[in-house]
Amino acid sequence: MSENVNTPDAPVQSALLASQSAQSPTEFVSDALRRVRSGEIGTLPIILGLIIIGLIFQSLNQNFLTPRNLVNIVIQMAGIATIAYGMVFILLLGEIDLSAGYVSAIGGVTTAILLRDSLTNPAMAWMNEWSVIPVALLATTAIGFLHGFLITTFQLPSFIVTLAGLLAWNGVVLMIVGDGGTVNIQNQFVRNLASDVQTPFWTWIIILLFVALITALEFMKAASRRKAGLRAKPASIIIAQTVLMALAGAGVAILFNANRALTEAAPPQAGMPTIAVIMLGLLLVLTYVAENTRFGRYVYAVGGNKEAARRAGIRVERIRILVYMLMGFMAGIGGIILASRLKSVATDAGGGNLLLYVIAAAVIGGTSLFGGRGKVVSAVLGALVVASVENGMGLLNVSSGIKFVVTGLVLLAAVVIDALSRRQQQASGRR
Repeated sequence: MSENVNTPDAPVQSALLASQSAQSPTEFVSDALRRVRSGEIGTLPIILGLIIIGLIFQSLNQNFLTPRNLVNIVIQMAGIATIAYGMVFILLLGEIDLSAGYVSAIGGVTTAILLRDSLTNPAMAWMNEWSVIPVALLATTAIGFLHGFLITTFQLPSFIVTLAGLLAWNGVVLMIVGDGGTVNIQNQFVRNLASDVQTPFWTWIIILLFVALITALEFMKAASRRKAGLRAKPASIIIAQTVLMALAGAGVAILFNANRALTEAAPPQAGMPTIAVIMLGLLLVLTYVAENTRFGRYVYAVGGNKEAARRAGIRVERIRILVYMLMGFMAGIGGIILASRLKSVATDAGGGNLLLYVIAAAVIGGTSLFGGRGKVVSAVLGALVVASVENGMGLLNVSSGIKFVVTGLVLLAAVVIDALSRRQQQASGRR
């Protein structure tokens, strides 16, 4: 009679993991279709929505899909998307941050004020963009820490704490800017951040590098799953996705490299906007953090079930504080980008429809309001929808009231789709 003996060459493996055979491309596609039928629709609604938006506005105004206008949309969405990156992590926890708009204003206003004083105050002449921007981001990150500390220490609702922050940081912005009302940005680095472009050559290099890094992340994720004994995405599927991304990237590069003029008197410019490079770089880093690090896994776990995460040994309150600090940091970057786009900051910085657009971008892109479900790329897709709708209605000279109504309806549709998807998944036993 033979015996089962574990030898060094035969690692111990559970019966469940041992039954997990390699997944073929056909099985992967079939499983993906089953997930869609069960309610896991992912980014399908947002992609279809972008196609519909493009067709509608192009039929009403032939300038909508021109290279110049599409690049303008990218510039318009950059600040919103950057702040929405942080909002995605907040929503993954099942929390909210109503102060994000004015926290971003703190970042922009602090940068503008310190750079102005470096030109007018001899004692601060040593300060430049490389010292001022870190100070501004440190300030907004500290604000995020304060919010997280208050929420976790006193177990307060994030809605109330950040609503108080909305009012308080609005007041701080008013006090910092003062009676002048507007502070112009004279520093050329910050001033040109939103208008500079890369050369056509570097546009191709950056996009190809982005595709390569995304592919590397996919292979890393697949290898990690195989190491854990789980089914992973087949290499052929990853390669097919890479080819599609490369084709899409080539189209984007051609679009960016098409000559455009920022004003009638300005010479044509070609190349990828620098803030688009920043936006893609942040997307790569935060996607890696969310999907390939312990911190990212903990964020999803806490958002999925806080008590279960606590019992599993996750330091839930620390994760919540870190996420609010990340929110503050991203808000600071977004605020600097928005200030650069306007070349100035004013008393109304961070107000208006900014908070609405940031939350809408995260939710419309597919991040669940119920926590535990969503991806960082949701912020980019949602911001693209928001900027496209605003830009398209601007081309049609639509009033601000109608813009708010349409954006609100798009946000409502996204929430309804999320709720229906969640209900379908529960009915199918996937949640």
